[in-house]
Amino acid sequence: MADSDDLIKAVGANIQEKASLIWSAADTLRGPYKPHEYGLVILPMTVIKRFHDCLEPTHDAVLAAAEKYKAFSVKDGFLRDASGYPFYNTSKFTFETLKADPENIEDNFKDYINGFSDNVQDILARMKFADQIERLSDPDAPLLYQVVCDFCKPQADMSPDKIRAVDMGYIFENLIQRFSESYDEDAGAHFTSRDIVYLMTDLLIQADPHVFDGDRITKTVYDQTMGTSQMLGCTEERLRQLDAEARVTCYGQEFNPFTFGIAKASALIRGEDDANMRFGDTLSADKFDGFKFDYCISNPPFGDPWNPQAAAVEKEFKTAGGGRFPVEKLPAKGDGQMLFVLNGLSKLKDDGVMAIIQDASPLYKGKPGSGEDSIRRYMLENDWLDAIVQLPCDSFYNTGIATYVWLFSKAKAPEHRDHVLLIDASRCFEKRRKGIGDKKNDITKSCRDLIVQAYSEYRNGTWTGAGSNGLEVSVEARLMETVEFGFNRVAVESPVVDEDGDPVLNKRGKMQADKAKEDTEDIPLTQDIDAYIEREVRPYNKYAWVDKKKTKVGYTIPFTRVFYKYAELEPADEIAKRILEHEKTLEKSLEALFGEVR
Repeated sequence: MADSDDLIKAVGANIQEKASLIWSAADTLRGPYKPHEYGLVILPMTVIKRFHDCLEPTHDAVLAAAEKYKAFSVKDGFLRDASGYPFYNTSKFTFETLKADPENIEDNFKDYINGFSDNVQDILARMKFADQIERLSDPDAPLLYQVVCDFCKPQADMSPDKIRAVDMGYIFENLIQRFSESYDEDAGAHFTSRDIVYLMTDLLIQADPHVFDGDRITKTVYDQTMGTSQMLGCTEERLRQLDAEARVTCYGQEFNPFTFGIAKASALIRGEDDANMRFGDTLSADKFDGFKFDYCISNPPFGDPWNPQAAAVEKEFKTAGGGRFPVEKLPAKGDGQMLFVLNGLSKLKDDGVMAIIQDASPLYKGKPGSGEDSIRRYMLENDWLDAIVQLPCDSFYNTGIATYVWLFSKAKAPEHRDHVLLIDASRCFEKRRKGIGDKKNDITKSCRDLIVQAYSEYRNGTWTGAGSNGLEVSVEARLMETVEFGFNRVAVESPVVDEDGDPVLNKRGKMQADKAKEDTEDIPLTQDIDAYIEREVRPYNKYAWVDKKKTKVGYTIPFTRVFYKYAELEPADEIAKRILEHEKTLEKSLEALFGEVR
């Protein structure tokens, strides 16, 4: 089996090259098609060619089986057996024979498409490829024959012995990125590179106490935002690197018809049950109601509004128990990523684990009592959050911002209970020789092992090692008690005072709160409120008191503050000395140019 680092590097080499060669076929479409429409042809044609190249070695056997069993009312099983895949094509045509008859390309190509099994027909129907065949066959601008010829070129060979299933997924991801960019959409939204998925998988395994129970790894894996299912494929690939006999069953949901079609195609080619790939919006139309999984792994969108799903989500939220959203309040509609956290948790078995990528906002966004805060409170008070790993910046194709892997466990190890491990792996990476989009850094095997070691030891500490390039990499971890993330936000009242600064009393002899002076204090849950006020507030406001009816419990995860290191400021006289030296240097330079400076 190929070395994991070699596979990681391959993402930036042959995959991008292959995608570029396939995309170059779009030049044929220029004119009749606008750039943002190229993907309507290129993506389904790539799917078709991938199917074609997989089936080519058994094409004659399928034709023979089709003839032999033509009188049978049910012959699907015989044809699958003949093809060696859970799909087949009974058309006599191949891409080479299509190329040999340009005069009849439309009829022959339709015959070829109609020869596919129903599960492939479903994929092409979702992509509405029949519309494109008609458009490509327009007599005033016939393009179909040239497109077929473009996909007959040697560089368009997508046979499985040349391109791994996961690598094919990355090729599709790259094509989708190009399509999205031309459409002015979120380019690379579906991309999660192999190195990050490997890290997430290794963390899942490390957090799973039953992973090696039995004679092989046997796991169900769910991706709630699967895109092209590349993340699932990569997880399966990594599990099989660890156990060649691993039995991995993948499930995923996707709402984009093109990416869903690619995901279903990938499942078929891997020999998996394509019924496990389901179409629909995860938040508004849960296609796995009642299902529970061993692992959940996903990279949901950051900062995407959930207004389109609001009606369905709010309806489920108001049911008894809240369904998948059993919290006090839903988050603001401007960002739905934390809803995916709730959905993922609802899909885990009682001993299941989840790795999910988030940006920084779920760490702190939302005041006490807000939807975001109530979700943090829900996961922390149930003691499901196990660890958070900060990834290096520039690890993703489409963003350079700080990102984090949140690791959840429904059955934390006894020594992990009531704690969360924060891991700063922002300096644990190796530079790529050539970046892909915003991705300039890789989490190589040596980096991954260091991060997993920090998690496995589950303690405060710093771990250092050498990357494959010989340069030092490091990981720092801080073990926090869950209660340390919580605080009481209290309303501190000050009285109305007279001109002498003395409190004005009401008829009952009590001080009256001055609304203009109301303030708040965030007091850690580990501290007594009254003692805190006496110590921190009353020395500066002797009449202050707390309106306990307004107290709210909140949770925030101050990741940056935990790892902040104070840098001693340079003494003022040293700064002045350095400025004077710069002035002297500048003065000499000016004199050299212009003579004596007065």
